[in-house]
Amino acid sequence: MIGSGITALAIVGAAGGTALGLSSVHTTTTSSQTQGSSSQGTTTTPGNGTTPGDGSGTNGFTVPGQGTDGSGTDGTGGTGSTSESAATPATAAQKKGVVTIDTVIGYDQSQQAAGTGMVLTSDGTVLTNNHVIQGATSIRATDETTGEQYTADVVGADATNDVAVLKLRDASGLSTVTLDDDGGASTGDTITDVGNAEGTGDLVAAEGTVTATDQDIQVQSESGTGTESLTGLLQLAAQVVSGDSGGPVLDSEGEVVGMATAASSGTADVTGFAIPISTAKSIADEILAGDSSGTITIGLPAFLGVQISSTATGTTSGVPIAGTVEGSGAASAGLAAGDTITSVDGTAVTSSDQLTELISGHDVGDRVSVGYTTSDGTATTATVTLTAGPAA
Repeated sequence: MIGSGITALAIVGAAGGTALGLSSVHTTTTSSQTQGSSSQGTTTTPGNGTTPGDGSGTNGFTVPGQGTDGSGTDGTGGTGSTSESAATPATAAQKKGVVTIDTVIGYDQSQQAAGTGMVLTSDGTVLTNNHVIQGATSIRATDETTGEQYTADVVGADATNDVAVLKLRDASGLSTVTLDDDGGASTGDTITDVGNAEGTGDLVAAEGTVTATDQDIQVQSESGTGTESLTGLLQLAAQVVSGDSGGPVLDSEGEVVGMATAASSGTADVTGFAIPISTAKSIADEILAGDSSGTITIGLPAFLGVQISSTATGTTSGVPIAGTVEGSGAASAGLAAGDTITSVDGTAVTSSDQLTELISGHDVGDRVSVGYTTSDGTATTATVTLTAGPAA
């Protein structure tokens, strides 16, 4: 298994500087968030940012370090090639159908993330990683062929497999990527990774090779102590870096064979990982068909709208809240900082994770009964109408 030397590839920025963040929000995927996280039922209040390159982080976010040799779980993975090419500005052909993505995370403009996406249809259907848009309340995409900017809406996502589909508002006549149609990538193939490296907004291309297929890796979890799994990936010897997430991995014909999603760090030669495009496209098709079975969520998740302090762990008597999000169901129902949630629909609540799980079982617009204790110790109940929350 790949350990903590594998990093997510979405670059994030915050008031205190730039941090390359690793996180998950009650899923088994990496995330693009910084300075706190949002989930289907709760949000974590922001912490402090970090400055780039100091090897440290806050709220579970770390600057990448300590690379690994890229070995796969089945022992077939190889080490990064010493012949990796330096990234160069992407050509017009390599930019075709590629968008750069910028998001606001949660409800604070200082929390931002950046990644890459691929245009699947001329009217603006975009494929990207779930972790690029996870926790986002605002998403903007720039067509790198025309320079046009669009507001993007979440069609749906599969957090477990790290795939998301966006729709660009009022888009038409867009260039699209060309997907591979002759069997995908094989070990030894020459590939080129194209992406929004370091979140600059300028696409670059990095040539490399496929060193293994069907690889399983682990990435660091939100807390920085656990690991989470991604499976069935292409392993690449290529300069895949933060901001490349969701971007195309092209074969020698210029066709997309994979979607960049993770990479090692701390070594001169980078081991990158990509979701095979056949896998990503199949999941995207399910999302576009509105199939919410299994691990897929259609649209935005239901959102209670309470803020949980990053230091709050919950007790047997409930989960204390630090505040509510303006316009959310919780705020409209009168919940406030200092209150403690004790139950949802009669089920006792003892942790923020449990609270999130209970809310995630509902749809936007559902009405739930929330039991809570006010700051003065009064036990009461409110009916809360769930609103649409940050992207899951």
